[in-house]
Amino acid sequence: MDQGKNLRGDYSHINDDYTILQDWDAYTEAEHELWRKLYARQSAILSGYAAPDYIRNLARLDAADQIPHFGRVSEQLHAATGWHLVAVPGLVPDDVFFDHLANRRFPVTVWLRKPEEMDYLVEPDIFHDFFGHVPMLYDPVFADYLAAYGAKGAEAIAMGGLKNLARMYWYMVEFGLIMTEHGLRAYGAGMLSSQTETIYSVTDPTPNRVAFDLERVMATDYAIDDFQKTYFVLESYDQLFDAMKTSMAPIYERLVNQPSIDPETTLPTDRLYHLHGDADGIIALGPQGSTHNITAKQQRPA
Repeated sequence: MDQGKNLRGDYSHINDDYTILQDWDAYTEAEHELWRKLYARQSAILSGYAAPDYIRNLARLDAADQIPHFGRVSEQLHAATGWHLVAVPGLVPDDVFFDHLANRRFPVTVWLRKPEEMDYLVEPDIFHDFFGHVPMLYDPVFADYLAAYGAKGAEAIAMGGLKNLARMYWYMVEFGLIMTEHGLRAYGAGMLSSQTETIYSVTDPTPNRVAFDLERVMATDYAIDDFQKTYFVLESYDQLFDAMKTSMAPIYERLVNQPSIDPETTLPTDRLYHLHGDADGIIALGPQGSTHNITAKQQRPA
């Protein structure tokens, strides 16, 4: 990140770790009202699309009526999973970001989008960071995964594997899907803070839905200005935490000279999920091309 250049936030009063004061009292009533509109609009579409864990934890936050106060939320969050929220002016350098995560500090942008940006925003704002990310920090396994992920950052930077590790965040934190007892559901912050991509990611037959595989994720490119062409699907958040026990160095060494996988393509070795009617009816296509139906109670791909 080039500090302050072409970034929206005010970086003039940052601490060494890029944190700032939230200054909650500075939010205007118009901003609180916009927050309520965003919150109500997005909450209205969660049922049937968002993971039950996310919905349950969003309710625990009780943040529908006004922009949340990070300090108050942090008290509750720390008691649940040991995490704190820290205020930042916007995007922060990679090494700083990884260090925050490794120490169970989640950076949340302090500024809120403008009314004309209800449907599209270039940089993440407080609504994206809080509404999209914070609920999943209450899940013990996901919270442990994110801290373990942050601890991998220094090695990735040193080995030239940053883009590969960053793809784990993009695909599995921002745009992750999971099979639940209710069928395919979204838990990623990128789609859950977006009205249209929440529905698209779960119900549209267009994108690829590939069963999670660590190296496959780390090798796959992604789109930053369009709906994703590929989503990766978990059976359990334990898969993410377990993946962080893997030695990353051999993966970086294998991938450094390999071209990235185009997100619009699938591989013969992929295990694919295909919609069959709706998100509650899934067909899994195994590596050998065999298919079988997956119901809400029987979810494992071939």
